Amino acid sequence: MNTPQRSTEENEIVLGQGMGPLKFGAKMDEVRALMGEPEEIEESEDEDEFEHQAWNYLEEGYSLYFDREDDYRLSCIETDHPGMSLYGEPIQGKSVEEIQALMKRHGHQEPEIEKVDTGEVRLSYEKEMIDLYFDEDELQFVNFGVFINDDLEVQWPA
Repeated sequence: MNTPQRSTEENEIVLGQGMGPLKFGAKMDEVRALMGEPEEIEESEDEDEFEHQAWNYLEEGYSLYFDREDDYRLSCIETDHPGMSLYGEPIQGKSVEEIQALMKRHGHQEPEIEKVDTGEVRLSYEKEMIDLYFDEDELQFVNFGVFINDDLEVQWPA
């Protein structure tokens, strides 16, 4: 199988934009051309608020979400890729304090911190549309999506 060439910045999270070559707003066929076939495709459950498909690339450590109401365009990425970075800094395994300091340096204030029943900690920046999940104070995975304005309109990257 021919694997597409990836840039060195492929694991750079850009808030509201995407990750590396994966840009929010990309159609399914564009994502398939970039990433190849997903290892599994999950359909949303009936009780889910939004009808969506999740494409899982387990080996690479990505789950890509396509919402039906957005014409199945890429709207959310979840990743635990060991090489993921934010603002040019590697973030895998960082502590809650380190991530808060990084976000603060880039002007992001007032995260919401929640300890979930399983003992993990979720650090959420609502305006930035990013949730960071920690276990034993080490960042495990990140879930981030396209920006939504105050009128709840999706702000697709240009």
